[in-house]
Amino acid sequence: MDSPRTADPISALREGDAEQTDAALQVLSTVFGYDSFRGEQAEIIEQVAGGGDAVVLMPTGGGKSLCYQIPALLRSGTGVVVSPLIALMSDQVAALEAVGIRAAYLNSTLERHEAQAVEQQLLAGEIDLLYMAPERLVLPRTIDLLQRARLSLVAIDEAHCVSQWGHDFRPDYMGLSVLADAFPGVPRIALTATATEATHRELTERLRMEDAKHFVSSFDRPNIQYRIEPKASPREQLLKLITAEHEGESGIVYCLSRKSVETTAAWLSERGIPALPYHAGLDARVRQDHQERFLRAEGLIIVATIAFGMGIDKPDVRFVAHLDLPKSIEGYYQETGRAGRDGQPSTAWMAYGLGDMVSQRKFIDSGEGDETFKRNARSHLDAMLALCETVSCRRVQLLRYFGQDSEACGNCDICLSPPQTWDATVPAQKLLSALIRLDRERGQKFGSGQIIEVLLGRENDRSRQSRHEELSVWGIGAELSEKEWRSVMRQLMARGIVDAEGDYGVLVPGSHAGPVLRSEVTVELAVDRSPAKATRSRSSRSGGGGGSRAAEGLEIAERERFEALRTWRTEVAKEKQIPPYMVFSDATLVAIVQSRPESTGALAGISGVGAKKLAEYGDAVLEALGV
Repeated sequence: MDSPRTADPISALREGDAEQTDAALQVLSTVFGYDSFRGEQAEIIEQVAGGGDAVVLMPTGGGKSLCYQIPALLRSGTGVVVSPLIALMSDQVAALEAVGIRAAYLNSTLERHEAQAVEQQLLAGEIDLLYMAPERLVLPRTIDLLQRARLSLVAIDEAHCVSQWGHDFRPDYMGLSVLADAFPGVPRIALTATATEATHRELTERLRMEDAKHFVSSFDRPNIQYRIEPKASPREQLLKLITAEHEGESGIVYCLSRKSVETTAAWLSERGIPALPYHAGLDARVRQDHQERFLRAEGLIIVATIAFGMGIDKPDVRFVAHLDLPKSIEGYYQETGRAGRDGQPSTAWMAYGLGDMVSQRKFIDSGEGDETFKRNARSHLDAMLALCETVSCRRVQLLRYFGQDSEACGNCDICLSPPQTWDATVPAQKLLSALIRLDRERGQKFGSGQIIEVLLGRENDRSRQSRHEELSVWGIGAELSEKEWRSVMRQLMARGIVDAEGDYGVLVPGSHAGPVLRSEVTVELAVDRSPAKATRSRSSRSGGGGGSRAAEGLEIAERERFEALRTWRTEVAKEKQIPPYMVFSDATLVAIVQSRPESTGALAGISGVGAKKLAEYGDAVLEALGV
């Protein structure tokens, strides 16, 4: 868009100075600093700004927030944003205030007088966007308050939380169906980045949005490289990933248990990698401090349980690593989606092994919930295992799970280094025979360790006590090593040929074992992949050393100017006590360096430089560049 950016477009637009489409573009340009919409953003904004409801499925980093922020600014009144992210509301509000939007939140962190002040501002029409959690919104007192105010729209963020069969069900979301009756003339927009076709249908029904217009974007994140490798020494594998590819960059490491979070963060710190733990067992103040330090610092790693990350807007997370198997593809996709929100190359890496599969199945079988719930959980896990053990493009499999077709991506470990396969029908039959013979002839079931001992014919106390050497299956698997047998077991479990059951995770024939035993099918397995070699190395990048992935490809002189801008940005962020990306993103700094502006007027045309930031930082940017 070529028109100059004015300092305060919002009031002018609300006075009717532009048509709706032009007005949306002007807000995008003058407030947010971008000159064109992406994907279906323009159509979504037109639908909601015109008073219609919308259900939006869009990947993390796809620009969902603009789809309700801009209509809220175009329509008269206050936009209410329903979000489960109380811990992040202050940062979300600060980011909006940084571009000149009047924003506030109502949640349990506010003192009574602070909450009353926000309510008075709401009733006076002095707030553009108001954030609140679902449990607060559905209170009769809150409904009454909002009915006395003038609302422009209601946005329901993380809308998949309303689905009981999704991966992240939140009971508080169930009450949001009241919005349809409480605010009949107010447009609603439900947004999520993780929804299968079934979850999509359910959230539409539960939120009573059957008449809404639906927008389903591609879930593909082409800038993320997906890599999954067998778990050997997971922390050493993680350390190699960080030092070889992401030294000095921000990342998130996910672990299943609080203890693992604590020990992994300490282990990384001892090796000179700045890392902090985050889990629900930490004191609330410590947890909040670690989150804020992660958002504000550059090059810090957070080690966390899945309690961390939803709604994190930090754009320069360069990698997300999993040291334990996620419970579902939805959870995996949501967690990996926190990498590379700025569109720059990023890594989604995971190490997993046979023990992960067994422990997850045990957790499901011994957990609460009826058989329907457990069957759903097993289905989620089976899909996750299939992704881990696929011998074709991971991105194709990932997108297929969400009902979308795609071509091989060329940017996952399978595409970059296709695995070799081998005919494992006979080893699979030998394993199944061992499970059956041990059960029938000795009345015994074992975990993977003892089964391998029997297959290899290795004596131990259990074998001697039960006279396993007398069984016909004793030593029949000596052609494979212990490591190879673990790989076979892992892949057969992923295919349902072998299963684990009970508190001890003993192995039993799975639902698909019959055809294998009868030689009706051929079992093709992948040759076990050694931990992958780094596909990118720090030393091979332009300029070497640390720095930002966004600066790759810059000439030496440009890189120096980029680093000068980063230093200036860090100083401003510290002074204002806000994350650096709220000043300018790395991508915007690169655009500034490449455009070589010589005046504040030249800065106005750069993506990410809105009117308020131009007025606030323009002269300082030119000074940092030496202009």
